[in-house]
Amino acid sequence: MGSNRWMRNSFVYLLVIIGVIVIFYTMLPGFSSRSEESLTTVIAMAKSGELREIDVDGNKLTVFPKSVSRGATESFVSRIGDDTDIVTLLIDSGVQVGPPSGVEVSFKGSSGLSSFFGLMMNFLPLIFFGGLILFMMRQAQGSNNQTMSFGKSRARMMPLNKPGVTFADVAGVEEAKNELEEVVEFLKYPERFLSLGARIPKGILLVGQPGTGKTLLARAVAGEAGVPFFHISGSEFVEMFVGVGAARVRDLFDQAKRNAPCIVFVDEIDAVGRHRGAGLGGGHDEREQTLNQILVEMDGFETNTNIIVLAATNRPDILDPALLRPGRFDRRVTLDLPDVVGRTAILKVHSAGKPIAPEVKLETLAKETPGFSGADLSNLINEAALLAARANKKAIFMEEFEEAVERIIAGPERKSRVINPREKEMTAYHEAGHALAAWTLPHADRVHKISIVSRGNMGGHTSLLPDEDRYLWTKNQFLDMMVVTMGGRVAEQLIFDEVTTGASNDLERATKIALGMIKRYGMSEALGPRTFGKREELVFLGRELSEERDYGDKVAEEIDVEVKEMIVVSYRRAQEILVTHKTKLVRLAEYLIVNETVSGDYLGTLLNDEEPGSGPEVEPGTPAVPPVTPPYVPEPSMPPFQPTPSHALPTSQSGPLPTSSVGDDDS
Repeated sequence: MGSNRWMRNSFVYLLVIIGVIVIFYTMLPGFSSRSEESLTTVIAMAKSGELREIDVDGNKLTVFPKSVSRGATESFVSRIGDDTDIVTLLIDSGVQVGPPSGVEVSFKGSSGLSSFFGLMMNFLPLIFFGGLILFMMRQAQGSNNQTMSFGKSRARMMPLNKPGVTFADVAGVEEAKNELEEVVEFLKYPERFLSLGARIPKGILLVGQPGTGKTLLARAVAGEAGVPFFHISGSEFVEMFVGVGAARVRDLFDQAKRNAPCIVFVDEIDAVGRHRGAGLGGGHDEREQTLNQILVEMDGFETNTNIIVLAATNRPDILDPALLRPGRFDRRVTLDLPDVVGRTAILKVHSAGKPIAPEVKLETLAKETPGFSGADLSNLINEAALLAARANKKAIFMEEFEEAVERIIAGPERKSRVINPREKEMTAYHEAGHALAAWTLPHADRVHKISIVSRGNMGGHTSLLPDEDRYLWTKNQFLDMMVVTMGGRVAEQLIFDEVTTGASNDLERATKIALGMIKRYGMSEALGPRTFGKREELVFLGRELSEERDYGDKVAEEIDVEVKEMIVVSYRRAQEILVTHKTKLVRLAEYLIVNETVSGDYLGTLLNDEEPGSGPEVEPGTPAVPPVTPPYVPEPSMPPFQPTPSHALPTSQSGPLPTSSVGDDDS
């Protein structure tokens, strides 16, 4: 197909070149015509015996001299009047006409073909430029070079004999697979459902966060169904021309009806399915016309069409209600982030066929990646394979997987960054403060790894992993989380009697958690079990813009006081923990200064009361813990807490999310 298109375009370009050459020959006198002389000159030359022959073609005379001494041309042209007889004129002038010694005169009848050719030569430039403009329009239009094909659908039909994705390639979303397997069974065995009077849903909406596998699941349906499968993106309906979107919808469903039973998959349907009336064009908005046509095609007067529509979106809240009603999208399938079992299954699918070292335990890796989507896990396997290939290894080891997790969460290591010893020491104590607070508190997540290696915008980070997947958060967990975020700043002040900008992200997160507890979850004893503020969103922007205050200024001041009190209490709790376990804090920080990273059993040895040498056996070559020689700095005393109202209240916030790491913002 590509070679035929290349040959066709080459032929067109050849015609363009030939046309340009013909125009030059036509318009340039030196190439396109002979020189022309007056009739008087012709008679004078005939009298002097210089002419050999005269060809008469209507009013045109082609004169052939006996020699070429007059110029480079062998002949020249002259003209006579309509009622002039050249033979009589020559005889009257005393010229002998006819061979052997006279001028030979020959006549040619006026040719209609030559007249037509001359007319075409005059219009040739106009014809050429018109054809060139038509060719450019066809090329710019695309769609098999068919002019005025704006209304043709851009949907592609999946070949039935092409091997594709099956349900065996999809893991971690078992409930969604069961829902769609029912669709496949209906298409393969419709009599089983029709005998019971069951009606298959006309539309199924796949909803989930980015990377959870909505498009992958649709490709699996295409591979399993064994019927024609049309796939198109929502943005491909709308063009710059009015009415094109609705025309493409009609053309898409016309193709689907001709190939029924079939499946139509619309990816990112929120591009055309947003709530009507939210745009600036009102009812004449091009996108709304496209949506109206989709509504009619899915559930209009023609209700006997055997077409199933699959659609995917990660913004179901902005879709038009008419699109979600029964009869159009009857069923909504939600794809959540996978749990531990789902992550293990996804890792097994993506690691199949790759040389994984026996030491790698996918179950352990699944526990270390809470909050990862299917796309994140696929990227994790690929990153680990790239790291192993970079090190010229024959298999992928746990070391590569650990590094891949760090790269996805925090970014690659910034090895070229030069850090002075003072900043490195402060970063080590900062991260040790986070880890020690999390290790001490009963409701905090388990400390998994501490690193002071710079990654992305973080000078260091402490990874915290929950023992199990969590869907509900308690007040004690929030409070302990705030204490952990304060641990880094408290450690800096405890050891160096100084605070740095590295705790800016910690303070922001602590404030966000406190606001969520007070304004969204009603966890404040002073303000009671109620919510404050209504978040406003503009549906066509898809983002939170502001908050509508449903409380007065006095309540706002009380919220400010309560937020500050929560943060200060968390700060004091962190200070008590680090002062009590100061020896462990110093031991852990000094180890980080030398080794930069610690995790696993040796991390537990440093955090417990055991001496580093009495813990679990460490790998050969592991540096010993340096002697503990902390700089002695008098412990600062905090003044008693005096609540003072703040007048800066954020207008919007979202609830706290599961925390996988506490980073040191080095900005």
